[in-house]
Amino acid sequence: MPADPSNPLIVQSDRTLLLEVDNPLYPEARDALAAFAELEKSPEHFHTYRITPLSLWNAAAAGHSAEDILADLDRLTKYEIPSNIQYEVRDYVARFGRLKLERRDGDLVLVSSDATLITEVSRHKLVKPFLADTVDFHTLRVLPDRRGHVKQALIRIGYPVEDLAGYAEGAPLALELRQTTLEGHPFAPRLYQREAADIFYAGGSARGGSGVVVLPCGAGKTVVGLSCMADCKTQTLILCTNITAVRQWRRELLDKTTLGPDQIGEYSGEFKEPRPVTLATYQILTYRRRKGERFPHFEVFNAMNWGLILYDEVHLLPAPVFRITAEIQSRRRLGLTATLVREDHKEDDVFSLIGPKRYDVPWKVLEKQGWIATASCTEVRIALPQQDRVPYAMASNRDKFRIASESPAKLAVLEALLARHKADRVLIIGQYLNQLHAIAEHTGAPIITGSTPNRDREVLYDDFRTGSIEILIVSKVGNFAIDLPDANVLIQVSGTFGSRQEEAQRLGRILRPKSDSSVARFYSLVTRDSRDAEFAANRQLFLTEQGYTYEIRDAHDLLADDSEETA
Repeated sequence: MPADPSNPLIVQSDRTLLLEVDNPLYPEARDALAAFAELEKSPEHFHTYRITPLSLWNAAAAGHSAEDILADLDRLTKYEIPSNIQYEVRDYVARFGRLKLERRDGDLVLVSSDATLITEVSRHKLVKPFLADTVDFHTLRVLPDRRGHVKQALIRIGYPVEDLAGYAEGAPLALELRQTTLEGHPFAPRLYQREAADIFYAGGSARGGSGVVVLPCGAGKTVVGLSCMADCKTQTLILCTNITAVRQWRRELLDKTTLGPDQIGEYSGEFKEPRPVTLATYQILTYRRRKGERFPHFEVFNAMNWGLILYDEVHLLPAPVFRITAEIQSRRRLGLTATLVREDHKEDDVFSLIGPKRYDVPWKVLEKQGWIATASCTEVRIALPQQDRVPYAMASNRDKFRIASESPAKLAVLEALLARHKADRVLIIGQYLNQLHAIAEHTGAPIITGSTPNRDREVLYDDFRTGSIEILIVSKVGNFAIDLPDANVLIQVSGTFGSRQEEAQRLGRILRPKSDSSVARFYSLVTRDSRDAEFAANRQLFLTEQGYTYEIRDAHDLLADDSEETA
């Protein structure tokens, strides 16, 4: 197909893709690029994507061929696709699966139809320590306990292996999904949840059993996990971000599966009770008294005969857990997340040790289908007060961010937004505790921070769910695993340094479908011309990636609008 100057895409030889926002084909192009490219910048008129080896390998693992990818580029590009891009797409996609891990006569072997590649790999210094010997021109024997390590090494030299070595079945566990929840509501997985579980399980074959399912917060990733557990019917270890998530998983397991309370155990700072289904926190797994000592709670990985390990919010998986995951590759592994973006850039470890992306649905698709709430995103830009400008100018970069993030000028805007949404259920969330405590004192709203006892947190969450309180202030502990379906307004007063994953999680707090079909409102208060604004631009990448756009409002105009409405 000849290139068309009216198309929205420019494909450049450095693997960057420029996408024109003000083009009728922009939504179609955005959704197509999401399958095989990474969004890097999203200013007003042109968004910049980049094709990377990992983005292409995830696409290949999800079933996209090089010809599919090139056909999408060809259909959307203004100009001819550079020849090197055509070559690189074909080359990188073809690399996935050229090497395979298999079981033969009880041995773990690395095989390829390319004898030259086998020779190259056998001599590479990163791979060689994990090999036992050469079987023939096409086969290398791998040390039996180094399955994960050889996969990590191979992706680092540019050859992601397809793991077909199979899994230990684990101890059997009778488990079914309920057709009616404990509260008497009809229950069945939604079509996309069932589809995600089917792709992961793959009929029990070695082609499934490991990988990541990417779904928006509020879209029911937990139900995907429960469905996979019902398919595998084996003892399961579920790793969670915090104790609140542990308790929510427990409630879902009891409500939607045939498991009884005595079959579900908790392994946390409070309890250490391995059961056929055990819920553990990342915090307890990575606890050790001193740096350099072993992690004593890694023993939970061997406490039971697990057939499935489920990693909730896999994008937050602590680095030490990757180490133990490399050694348990014979167990099925499911990662659940709203975004594959990691702030430590260890996406390749997720790919090699948990597995490739198996399933992904754009947020906007589920919004159109009514499975998550329609969201409106607004950035309110606020001037730094005159008295703070000199201290800001003289501060270090880190302190600049804090001064701008905690700017007292945000309080007037917050008050205006609370007045505008006084009939709504509002979450206020931020990074800095002094700022949040000041807001709590000013508004009289309750606050939850990392030091709030778990029992008190649950009481406040329940009060918010029932409507006893309509405004709740939370620190970054509120980023994850809070089930607050009636929250429909979130006001972000400060955020972590440019964290795209945090933006995803915070928006997700208000995306559960509303009983009245109302729109969810996400506000981000940002100090103009500051480090706060610079990092906010990076956080917004995630929202652009998912099809959301920010309305940019000046604080002065917003306050003037509210004054006119009350006049």
